[in-house]
Amino acid sequence: MTSQNPEAIAPEPDQKSKAKPKTKPDKYLTHNQANAYASPWSMRDRVVLLLWHTCWTVFCSWTPKPLNPWRLIWLRLFGAQINGNPFVHQRARIQIPWHLILHDRASLGDRTNAYALGIIELKAKATVAQEVYLCTGTHDFADPDIPLMTAKITIGSDAFIGARAFIMPGVTIGDRAVIGACAVVTKDMPAHKICTGHPCRVLRDRPNSRQLDSNTKKVTAIEPES
Repeated sequence: MTSQNPEAIAPEPDQKSKAKPKTKPDKYLTHNQANAYASPWSMRDRVVLLLWHTCWTVFCSWTPKPLNPWRLIWLRLFGAQINGNPFVHQRARIQIPWHLILHDRASLGDRTNAYALGIIELKAKATVAQEVYLCTGTHDFADPDIPLMTAKITIGSDAFIGARAFIMPGVTIGDRAVIGACAVVTKDMPAHKICTGHPCRVLRDRPNSRQLDSNTKKVTAIEPES
């Protein structure tokens, strides 16, 4: 088990990246592989990952929703950065827990797939609905060895990712953005927007949130933070 900082897990580009012409933006990290069939992960990483998936299956995958604190304990044990009180569904799949950063009230829903070959960060109150796929990995297909390439996915504060959406590597979803169901997000989406489609595109502004004043019983809009 490890408690390393997720940002420190990924190898440094000058140590692990191949000295070849870049075919992806700088935000991508190219992992060193001997050939197309070799693993980019060390033997130690693979052993810990085997232990992680075994522990999650045995100790967490069957637990009811109220046992969320128990599941967070196991995520912390395997190096996830947990801030505040996020929620992780028992049927969520997390590939590499020490690449996961969860902030207060963030939520990973039923059967979400956090394919965290690179870093995945969910900021405060971000919601990832059922069966969403957060994919941080791809390959350099211009290289005969097709090495693994990873890039961080960031889901902004109070953003909502609809069911079965697919988020590509390196994408940042802005604060309070809404991504429609089954959308394929190939680039950054701006804050305070409703977006959907294949590929995903901006449709319109997201309405301001509303709250009920307990004294006057009037509903007022909450202006989003800039």
